[in-house]
Amino acid sequence: MSRSNISDNLPLLGITAYSGTGKTTLLKQVIPLLRQQQIRVGLIKHTHHNMDVDKPGKDSYELRKAGAAQTLVASQQRWALMTETPELPELDLRYLVSRFDAASLDLILVEGFKDEAIPKIALYRNGLNHAFEELLDPYVIAIASDIPLATSLPQLNINQPEQVAEFIVKKFLSAPPSSVR
Repeated sequence: MSRSNISDNLPLLGITAYSGTGKTTLLKQVIPLLRQQQIRVGLIKHTHHNMDVDKPGKDSYELRKAGAAQTLVASQQRWALMTETPELPELDLRYLVSRFDAASLDLILVEGFKDEAIPKIALYRNGLNHAFEELLDPYVIAIASDIPLATSLPQLNINQPEQVAEFIVKKFLSAPPSSVR
């Protein structure tokens, strides 16, 4: 299993692309395919938007806004930890990865964080008026595209999520699932 990533415990795989290429759409198809193979997937999604997982008027929101540095909201189905980080100059992928329970995952997919030194699959769609070469950095290990490209990198069909999932399994999780845990 490839472990040459930020995390010594879990393989990380970045999904990088121009806006509008379909990163989230592809991941929504690939994650269930990985789950069907008993692969436990974590996900880190970078957003440039101010986001809030809590809702104004809810007790947890009001208590967090009152000044709690961390707020954990829990139910029987899930829990979420919100941490206020206005003093941080930028997001730190290593820190975010360390927040995961490595014992309950086999792989972390990372959407965004395109400048990180982690293995990545670059997604490219013809017609977005960008050159695919602009996506490439030394950490891109494959390209998923809707057209053949002039590259020596492995090429996957972006419209065939099964092919992308198979590549991920072979590259990062080649050991049987029982020995991955």
